[in-house]
Amino acid sequence: MLEIEVKDINNNAKGKIVLSETIFNSTASKSVVHNAVVSYLANQRQGTHATKTRGLVRGGGKKPWKQKKTGRARHGSIRSPIWRGGGIVFGPQPRDYSVNLPKSMRKTALYKALTMKLSDGEIAVVDSIPMDKPKTKDMVRILSNLGLSNKTVLIVLPEKDDNVIRSVKNIPMADVVRVSDLNAYQVAAFDSVLFTADAVSKLQSNLEVKAEAAV
Repeated sequence: MLEIEVKDINNNAKGKIVLSETIFNSTASKSVVHNAVVSYLANQRQGTHATKTRGLVRGGGKKPWKQKKTGRARHGSIRSPIWRGGGIVFGPQPRDYSVNLPKSMRKTALYKALTMKLSDGEIAVVDSIPMDKPKTKDMVRILSNLGLSNKTVLIVLPEKDDNVIRSVKNIPMADVVRVSDLNAYQVAAFDSVLFTADAVSKLQSNLEVKAEAAV
C-alpha cells in the first residue's frame, strides 16, 4: 500500500493518506512525459510572426536606373531582397505550432510525472491551507515551515481559492493550480509539488469515477 504523510502548515504530522497506485506508481515510459512537455510548450506558441516578401514591401515598382550604360549593376527594383529595406527571403510566416496528444496520453504523462516526483521525494501533502484573507507574508511563512522556501513550488488545490492565489501571486518561485487543470508540464517544471489532502482525494476520486464509467 502506497502512503504519504500529511502535515499541517506548521510541519506537524497529522496522519497518512493512501495514494493510488495508478497515479503515483505509474509504470509508463518516461518518454510520455517528454511528449507531453513538448506538446504543452508548442501549444503556447501563437505563431503570429510574419515578415514581408518583396511582393508585400511598399514601393519598388519603378526600375531604379536603365539596364545598360550606367556602369552599375543591373537592378529591377529597390525592394529586391539584396537591397536595404527590401523584402525578406524565406522569413517566418504565420503558422500553427500546435501538437495534439490524445487525452489518455496526457493523463498517462501526468501520472508518470507525479510518480517520478514522488519517487524523488518532491511531493508533499498538507491537510489544508487556511487563508482568511490574501497575505503574502503568511504564505511565505507556510512554505518556510514546510521546508519549501528555497524551491520552486506548485501548490495544487481542489478548487479555486482566491485568497491562496493572491497570496502566492507575489512569490516568484511559487504558483497555484486546481486539480482539474494540473498537467505533466507543470509537475515537471517545479522542484516540488504541494498538494492539499482534499486535492489528492479529488484527483483520485476523478480516476475512480472514470473507471466506474468505463465498466
